[in-house]
Amino acid sequence: VQLQACGGGLVQAGGSLRLSCEASERYAVGWFRQGPGNEREFVAHITWRGGNTYYANSVRGRFTISRVSRDNPRNTVYLQMDSLKPEDTAVYYCAADPEGDYYSATKYKYWGRGTLVTVSS
Repeated sequence: VQLQACGGGLVQAGGSLRLSCEASERYAVGWFRQGPGNEREFVAHITWRGGNTYYANSVRGRFTISRVSRDNPRNTVYLQMDSLKPEDTAVYYCAADPEGDYYSATKYKYWGRGTLVTVSS
């Protein structure tokens, strides 16, 4: 399984970015992030069908995870990030096919390369 995350960049506080994660196959997908000096942390998760979504408390209400329909072969998952804050600055990763707890990075089988999001104050 190949994952490719993109869409990062530099944005001012209060702004928006949309990250994309394109997978070679359709799986449940999670987004994680790792800020400077921090451990990798859970951001959001969407199930295989897309019917259920989960968020970290720190991003709930500001971030939205979504995915294309099952008849779309692109298998793309999006992370819409609004009302960005400087503390959202991190490298963002998408991961696929968790076994067990969706909020635990160690449960995911496949990882893409990260994309850097920088939020200036």
